[in-house]
Amino acid sequence: MKTKISKIRRWVNNGNVSRFRFWIQIIAFILFVYGSYFLIQVGQNLPTFACPYNPGSPGTCFLMSVQHRMHTSFSALFSWRGVGFLTSLLSFVLFFIIFNKAWCGFLCPLGTIQDWITMLRKRLGIRGGQYDEKSFKKLSWIKYVLLALLFLIPLAISNSFFGLPKLSHDLHTPFCQICPARIILPLFSGDTSQLSINFSSTVTIVMSSLAIIILALFFVGSFVKKRFFCFFCPMSALQYLFSKIGILRLTKVGDKCTRCGNCSRVCDMGILSIAEDITSVNVVTDNCMMCFKCVEACPEEDCLNVKVLNFKIFTSTEEGFFKRYNPAGDSKELPSEQSKK
Repeated sequence: MKTKISKIRRWVNNGNVSRFRFWIQIIAFILFVYGSYFLIQVGQNLPTFACPYNPGSPGTCFLMSVQHRMHTSFSALFSWRGVGFLTSLLSFVLFFIIFNKAWCGFLCPLGTIQDWITMLRKRLGIRGGQYDEKSFKKLSWIKYVLLALLFLIPLAISNSFFGLPKLSHDLHTPFCQICPARIILPLFSGDTSQLSINFSSTVTIVMSSLAIIILALFFVGSFVKKRFFCFFCPMSALQYLFSKIGILRLTKVGDKCTRCGNCSRVCDMGILSIAEDITSVNVVTDNCMMCFKCVEACPEEDCLNVKVLNFKIFTSTEEGFFKRYNPAGDSKELPSEQSKK
């Protein structure tokens, strides 16, 4: 029995997670973009961009639910409506706790589209860009600002802050109004209705125009930089607040790390701390999307581990590393220091 278990573990640790992820992304994309056409309903308050503006969506993104529930008076928020918000938050956490931030790396349709754009760039032989460390830290805060505004703007529609006038009802779901998923995902169902300027009011003109600008930035940015939009994604910020209770974990044994830097070089988000931090056990950061490329690229035995609770399901091994990055064979090429993006 032990021999069989050992063989299975060796087979898994020598496996190509990136290839597995590629197929999971395709299945998830079909599910979250076309699911309702197959009478599939996966629920509300999902920790990913299942956009209800898309007629094929089988569920609803939690961010939309938050904005609707914050559109209320303070008195109602601390009564029955507050209970409704807590219930939807609990639903979000229950969905999230299973896959943790792998919702971003494996299941998010908007993330998958960015990965496809990167694949196209590589096929065209065009080199991508990357942020320097200073820009990386500055940009990381933007998603938290967007997350805060996502709560505050709907509240300011029904309540006056510091005696200021209430905001226009046309800002009822401010993030959804500018989110690229609202325009992009319906296009996959042949629905172009969101790709337009709303002339109903000054506010809607501004917001719908801003949405078109952000859409253009999404495509241009994703072509130049891997996972460009994820740096600014408020869903990623919200997920990170609950990531420590996720049962899927990415851990590191610092004593086994030689700081070779392979893990940070293959990271689509360019996270340097995964290589430099040898003291933390939990190495999931707010920008991490748990794609596990870092584990694949680590040549040290048991240095990086993917766990469900405390049970290892995938771990770095020297054999697995050389099997995946065999310089003489048909395996992947590890990015060099100069060409990592």
